[in-house]
Amino acid sequence: MIDLRTLREDPDRLRASQRVRGEDDSVVETLLSLDERRRAALNNFESLRAEQKSIGKSVSRASGDERQSLLDRAKELAAQVKAAETEAAALASELDELLMTVPNIVEEGAPPGGEDDYVVLEEIGEKPVFDFEPRDHVELGELLGAIDIERGAKVSGARFFFLTGVGARLQLGLLNMAMQQAIEAGFTPMITPVLVKPESMQGTGFHVAHDKEIYRLPEDDLYLVGTSEVPLAAYHSDEILDPRALPLRYAGWSSCFRREAGSYGKDTRGIIRVHQFDKVEMFSYCRPEDSHEEHLRLLAWEKEMLEKVELPYRVIDTAAGDLGTSAARKYDCEAWIPSQGRYRELTSTSNCTDFQARRLKVRYKDEDGKPHHVATLNGTLATTRWIVAILENHQQADGSVVVPKALRPYVGLDVLEPLSR
Repeated sequence: MIDLRTLREDPDRLRASQRVRGEDDSVVETLLSLDERRRAALNNFESLRAEQKSIGKSVSRASGDERQSLLDRAKELAAQVKAAETEAAALASELDELLMTVPNIVEEGAPPGGEDDYVVLEEIGEKPVFDFEPRDHVELGELLGAIDIERGAKVSGARFFFLTGVGARLQLGLLNMAMQQAIEAGFTPMITPVLVKPESMQGTGFHVAHDKEIYRLPEDDLYLVGTSEVPLAAYHSDEILDPRALPLRYAGWSSCFRREAGSYGKDTRGIIRVHQFDKVEMFSYCRPEDSHEEHLRLLAWEKEMLEKVELPYRVIDTAAGDLGTSAARKYDCEAWIPSQGRYRELTSTSNCTDFQARRLKVRYKDEDGKPHHVATLNGTLATTRWIVAILENHQQADGSVVVPKALRPYVGLDVLEPLSR
């Protein structure tokens, strides 16, 4: 959640952030009013409580009419203290509830606007030129015995699939290569839970009561994660971290689950938009003043992975209205998909500043022993969707697919051959 002190000292910053996101900036006045009323109610409670304690001490020393007067006042104060405490608690609850709905303050420099208002920062690599009619990843996957969508639908329904044979080897190789790169960069490898408590989901920035993308197990009050960002963000909840250990970097490998509730009619062919996939996710805890540079480092590691698998791609600066609740700034790397003649997202890295850490109560102490909230950042290092781009960009006329050189030791093959051979 946003910092109340920042809100009080610079409300125009939140107003501007709300506007570039396309959100209602009147929430700022509501927050300021609630905060002022809460603080007034708390001061009233503390003043009455102090008087109550003072009278309590005086009663034992008083006698006669004075004692009775003090006892009468003590009785009145007891009711007033209880009422003041109830009012302060109610206002604090109302303020916290509203704060949980307000998105992070957008980093200066992020483009304003919505989903289509991104800014292309760079394009890297040459798009392949084929002297044959290129196949899409579904046709290639069937020729190679790598992807079985028909049986995925039979077993589990639409937007499910099996990775078989070389398809399974390709995913395992890709994710293992991503994890190895992360380890060499100093990340701690993690296999994370895929079921989390509601407070973990909400602390990361998801609205569990309203987000239709999330799978919920109501009998257990647990949620299936759409990214290992969630358990990694909650990993240090309610902890004070050693500042000497920062930045703390983790690489989480998990299956991810998304309902794709708003995707009716979109990407119905293939494995681009599915309910279940695997991913290696980078996650970093650092000092807030270091978060901008840390964000650029995560982006550089993503680019390094994309170049290892020899994909043409571009980097975009995501517009404010498409950032999501927690991100202050987000960069996406989009690979060229020949069958679609356009770029599609393969990685995303977000700087969430101290927004998640405030919700999850993750702090560190400075040199003077004063606690501060950390900043959290996340970034995709590889996912199942990468298979789409690898198959399509590295295909040959006979339906075989050349495995990128850096990936070959992890897959154990130089070329993926059609089953008919």
